[in-house]
Amino acid sequence: MISKDKDFFNLFIPASVGELIDKITILEIKRDHMTGIKLKNVNRELELLRFILKDKDISIASELVSNLKSVNKKLWDIEDRIRLKEKRQEFDKEFIEIARSVYKENDIRSSIKKDINRKFNSEIIEEKSYKY
Repeated sequence: MISKDKDFFNLFIPASVGELIDKITILEIKRDHMTGIKLKNVNRELELLRFILKDKDISIASELVSNLKSVNKKLWDIEDRIRLKEKRQEFDKEFIEIARSVYKENDIRSSIKKDINRKFNSEIIEEKSYKY
């Protein structure tokens, strides 16, 4: 696609627009937390995904992107907090509240992605199925 170097191997799989935007916002968050080779890899992936947006002339309302990035930032922070509690073996009430916040934020994230997919009439629509 972008790289003509035959040493690289990438798979290009069907994805919804919502999934693409979600991945981009996560990479933007990662970029703020990484250095060295990790940052280089994140920037390369971000470049490839942004190329797809540009190539397909996809323009997303900034509010939707901002909302999705905000939720993903919350999830990043939640993961940091829960991993710290895990490391300290602190399985208290706060740990439970943090753990519960993961699925609540993921429900919001899923809803935003679905809104994006509907706006773009994406063929692929991510579905969630939880009994409770």
